[in-house]
Amino acid sequence: MRPHAGRGLPAHTACIYDVRIMTRSPVATAGTTAEPAVKQPPAAERVYTHVKQAVLDRRYEGGTLLSEGELAEAVGVSRTPVREALLRLEAEGLLKLYPKKGALVLPVSAQEIADVVETRLLVERHAVTKVVPAPERLLTRLEELLDEQRGHAATGDLAAFAAADRCFHAEIVRAAGNRILSQLYDQLRDRQLRMGVATMHAEPGRIAKNVAEHTEILAALRAGDSASAAMLVERHVSWVSHLARGE
Repeated sequence: MRPHAGRGLPAHTACIYDVRIMTRSPVATAGTTAEPAVKQPPAAERVYTHVKQAVLDRRYEGGTLLSEGELAEAVGVSRTPVREALLRLEAEGLLKLYPKKGALVLPVSAQEIADVVETRLLVERHAVTKVVPAPERLLTRLEELLDEQRGHAATGDLAAFAAADRCFHAEIVRAAGNRILSQLYDQLRDRQLRMGVATMHAEPGRIAKNVAEHTEILAALRAGDSASAAMLVERHVSWVSHLARGE
């Protein structure tokens, strides 16, 4: 009998999809002791994180032109680390640099959406079939993430909702036990987060549908119905392709 796909994986895998950062350090108040100060990352790293997060959660939308001076002032650094950070983000495909003008936030193209959907389907249909019968720790973790999504939906935090959404799918992929596929899937992280937030902005009603569809996927996994789980995942993931067609 072959070992279960999920065996050997940690009971709780850290999700790389929550890329938000803390912007304030704890401070001492009357009657309390200040916690040790957390060492700040290098200036270029702070600019990189600031811009990347703003692009992913659509504070900087596609087509926005960012200037080095404005970014330097926003983060509180000189222009040199700003240039370094922008070059890094250009290499990742999020920005296009124009000398003496600034950095243009690249819109998500229809082709990129189609490519990501195709890749996700190839990976996720395989993974959701392979994890059946699903281990209890996976089912418990998926239920936790569903609860997180419901909470973020209630507060209207679309960036956090999108992160929890991607975590839900990533947990299933990881539980399938193929590390190479998991690494491939993780490389889609930024694109998935950005598209997820864009989807919620374009179709607010999608938030409730997303939770409902995740609930159905989880129910199929609990029932050990791999065929239904694969069908539900395909329907769920394929929806975002409507963005590519402008529907």
